[in-house]
Amino acid sequence: MTASNRGDRQPAAPRHAQPGSGYSENVIGTPPRSPERSAPSSGQLGTRPAGVEAGQRDSAGSPTTAVVAFGGGHGLAASLAALRLITDRLTAVVTVGDDGGSSGRLRAELGALPMGDLRMALAALAAAEPSPRAWSELFQYRFGGAGPLAGHAVGNLVLTALAELRGSAVAGLDLAADLLGAAGRVLPLSPAGIDIIAEVAGLDPGRPAATREVRGQVAVATTAGTVENLRVHPAEPDACPEAVAAVDEADWLVLGPGSLYTSVLPHLLVPEMVKHVLAARARRVFVLNLAPQPGETAGFTPEDHLRVLADHAPGLRLDVVIADPGVLASGAASSGAGPSGAGPSGAARLGGAPASAGRDALERAAAVLGARLYLAPVAVPGQPRHDPIPLAAAFRAVFDLGQD
Repeated sequence: MTASNRGDRQPAAPRHAQPGSGYSENVIGTPPRSPERSAPSSGQLGTRPAGVEAGQRDSAGSPTTAVVAFGGGHGLAASLAALRLITDRLTAVVTVGDDGGSSGRLRAELGALPMGDLRMALAALAAAEPSPRAWSELFQYRFGGAGPLAGHAVGNLVLTALAELRGSAVAGLDLAADLLGAAGRVLPLSPAGIDIIAEVAGLDPGRPAATREVRGQVAVATTAGTVENLRVHPAEPDACPEAVAAVDEADWLVLGPGSLYTSVLPHLLVPEMVKHVLAARARRVFVLNLAPQPGETAGFTPEDHLRVLADHAPGLRLDVVIADPGVLASGAASSGAGPSGAGPSGAARLGGAPASAGRDALERAAAVLGARLYLAPVAVPGQPRHDPIPLAAAFRAVFDLGQD
C-alpha cells in the first residue's frame, strides 16, 4: 500500500471534467447553494467519461481525489470496486454492528470486533495479481461441514488473530491490506463492536402503531415491521481515530449504497464521527440503492431513503445524490408501508405515475438535504446490483464537475 493511503495526505489539486466526456451541464433539481460549494449536473445517460479505467493520476500529474467511503457488506464492496478505478487515495470506514454468522460467533466467543464486513471491504480492494488474488480468495473461503469451524470465513479468523497479535484491529487490518495489495485502507467505524437497536412498529397485529425494541443487526435487517427509529449501544461509542483523521483530510465522503438501517445510518449515529462528517471540508455524495431491501426497507420509495437519512442525521447536508434511472420506475410502482408506518409515507406514493413524476419527487427529497440529483445508469442490466465500471464513471463525473 502506498504511503498516501496511510500517512499524511495533502489536499487534492482541483480536477475538471474532460472535454467530450458526454455529460450534460443541465442541472436536475437545483436547491439553493452556497457559492463556495458547487455540485455537478445531471448526467446524460449511457455515456461515461474518458479515463475511468485508468485509475491513475490525471493528465496534469496532480494527486487523485481523497475519498472516504462509509458502509458495510455488499453495498460498500460495490462502491469500493468502483472507486478504486478512479483514485489511489481511498479509505473504507466499515460498520461494526454485525452479530450474525461467523462474525457474530467470534464476537460472542472472543469479544472480537466483527470482521465480516471489514473482510469484504479488503477483498473488494485486493490487487488483481495472482498472489494477492489468491490470498483474497482464501480470505473469502468459508468452511463447510458441521464441526466447530463450519460457517467460519477464513478471513474472519485471520483478521481476528492479526488484531490480537498486533494489539489493535487497525494494525491487523493494515497488515492484511499489505498482504492483499489493497488499493486503499480499510478501517472500522469504532475500535469496539456496537449494537444496533431499532424501534419497530407493526409487529403486533392488534396494535399496528405500537413499537417494540428490536436489538441486533440481523434482527433489524430482517424485521417484519417498520423501523421507526434507530440508535446504537453504547450511545457514544468511540470513533476509530484513524477513520476520523481520514474524514478530516478527505475531498469527498461517500455514503451508500447498502442496507440503510444496518450499514449506512450507524456511521451517523456515532457522535464523534458525525461531528467530523458535518464539519468536514469534503463534499458529500449519497448513492441510492437500486431496490428496496426485503425486511428493513420493504415498500420504500427512493425518496423515503433520503427522508430517513435526514431524520436520523439532523444537520447533514449532501452535495449530490447518485441514482440509476431505473429507481424512478421502481419508485413509481412501490406501494405498502413506508418509514412512517402503515400506508404511504410522507408524500403520497407514486403508484403507476410516470418516471418523470418519480424524478420530481426524488429531486425534492434530495433538495431537502441540499443536494442535486445525478442520474446515470449504474446497475448491472436486469439485476439489482451496481456495476463497478458505470458506477466509477458516475463518481468520476461527479468528482470532476464538483471541482469546477
